[in-house]
Amino acid sequence: MSKFGLYGKINAVEGERDKLVEILLDAAKSMEQLDDCELYVVSISDSDPDGVFVYEVWNNEEAHQASLSLDVTQTLIERAKPIMAGMDRISTLIPMGGKGVVTQ
Repeated sequence: MSKFGLYGKINAVEGERDKLVEILLDAAKSMEQLDDCELYVVSISDSDPDGVFVYEVWNNEEAHQASLSLDVTQTLIERAKPIMAGMDRISTLIPMGGKGVVTQ
């Protein structure tokens, strides 16, 4: 079974990017408890004052889908909704390996 990766951008309401980053870093901490989540990286760009980028690597797509229904994930989504202006899934990826990614 192939690994599953996502690269996405979440746009914060103007002036709320730092708060959104804080929430997404809380999400990253919660992912530390999930063995199926290999990587959850939150980044910002110095040329995009409202964008927050998230790169995720999962053991499989089903594990990612299951994580969306966890109570902790639902709570974080509810915290983020009021300051989200939109989301873009930049790409769905098939991670092949590299530092931080465990291959079979």
